[in-house]
Amino acid sequence: MSIARILDRAAQIAPAASAVALGPHQLHSFAALKARSEAIAGFLRHTLALGPGERVAVVMKNVPEYIEVLFGIWKAGLAAVPINAKLHPSEIAYMLEHAGAKAAFITADLAGALGEAARSAPDLKHVVEIGSRDYARALSSEPIAGRNAAAPDDLAWLFYTSGTTGRPKGAMITHRNLLAVATSYFIDIDPIAPGDCILHAAPLSHGSGLYIFAHVIGLAAQVIPESAGFDPLEILQLSQAHPGLGMFAAPTMVHRLVNHPATGSFDLSGLKTIVYGGAPMLVEDVKRALDVLGPRLAQLYGQGEAPMCITGLAKRFYADRSHPRWEALIGSAGFPQAVVDCAVMDANDQPLPAGEMGEVCARGESVFSGYWQNPEASAATLRNGWLHTGDIGVMDEDGFLTLLDRSKDLIISGGSNIYPREVEEVLLKHAAVSEVSVIGRPHPEWGEEVVAFIVTKPGTSVSEAELDALCQQHIARFKRPKAYRFLAELPKSGVGKILKRELRGMV
Repeated sequence: MSIARILDRAAQIAPAASAVALGPHQLHSFAALKARSEAIAGFLRHTLALGPGERVAVVMKNVPEYIEVLFGIWKAGLAAVPINAKLHPSEIAYMLEHAGAKAAFITADLAGALGEAARSAPDLKHVVEIGSRDYARALSSEPIAGRNAAAPDDLAWLFYTSGTTGRPKGAMITHRNLLAVATSYFIDIDPIAPGDCILHAAPLSHGSGLYIFAHVIGLAAQVIPESAGFDPLEILQLSQAHPGLGMFAAPTMVHRLVNHPATGSFDLSGLKTIVYGGAPMLVEDVKRALDVLGPRLAQLYGQGEAPMCITGLAKRFYADRSHPRWEALIGSAGFPQAVVDCAVMDANDQPLPAGEMGEVCARGESVFSGYWQNPEASAATLRNGWLHTGDIGVMDEDGFLTLLDRSKDLIISGGSNIYPREVEEVLLKHAAVSEVSVIGRPHPEWGEEVVAFIVTKPGTSVSEAELDALCQQHIARFKRPKAYRFLAELPKSGVGKILKRELRGMV
């Protein structure tokens, strides 16, 4: 079944219930959202003549139209390619070209970036700007109604996730995967009641967007902040306007909300749940958040290849301070979620006993079907029937997973993923740079920030300003190093491998 079917169901059960809101104001009921998405579907299939399974990019900041565009794509039997609005045009261009996107929906603020990117994407024939005459035409198109023909294992969401080597890879998320993620939310994270809502303060192109589905099933509204992003005061105000408010947040967002001077003066009874993920939170930070916000925290652990759905820790575990291992529980990543099997494996892909450290692996209904046009990477990551996450962890005797390290050296800053290799390859473009290694160092507000270690070629030099300008030409601003360290040589092992652990010790 197509994921679009859940909107049909909601419109049938509760046609007049609030489905989409902008700030404190309701915009669309479920019946209206269904009608708008079916018109967009008709526009894509009939006017743009897109065929089943073709890819449509969504390069948009958080706006209410994001929801109807996604469902319109699925109702047309197409696949969505949500792209982070903060990316550099060259990064957007690669994703558009690699996905073979035939059409793209954009917000006006991204028209320049998309125009630059589109020159490198020969398959991209149609660009539709939200609020334009073309978009009005889409909403007035002959609708596609009725049951969608997509099969459960058809591609629904192509999620681009960078690796530590090579170009970004497109994780193929199927309709079955999305339904499993939605189902697991009810079981493992938080129940949803009609009239609740989800606030999308984090990017809809990533984790927050994956929470659309559970809330449509639960007859809850999607709330888009008028700022289109994360503003602690705005969130506090919206919790007054929308009782039963939940949200997905990176740990840095939780930190900023907890430490905002206005938080203590608000009645938080309307704030139902904050689900955090993307990186662990320190135990002391969790305790402070619980003291300030009350028992409203829940946690999940997943990755692009098993979106939002490997392990989870529900609110009841945070609330139960009488548990003899309470601190260990809130410092863990929780239990394996109901729709997946999770194990800690050794180098031979054999499950390790409780208490032993190894690679976190998962299999089940939420695990992706492979990488788009990359069978080699798919085979390596889905080895022996298990998703190999590249994360290092330990499972205790009670089944709680604790994450110890990220073997892929991923940096998470402000809830956004930064892969060192992306930055390293840009810095190596400078003629004076001989070697470079990029790491993350702790940052009190953003979680981590990027630090680059540079070795220059003999007889040459380069300034930080030159390197910063080079990065600005090739990668998104949030990926640029916040500090540069110049070394005579990088620390290496006996076989020549750069010892990033020693670099981390330097900062």
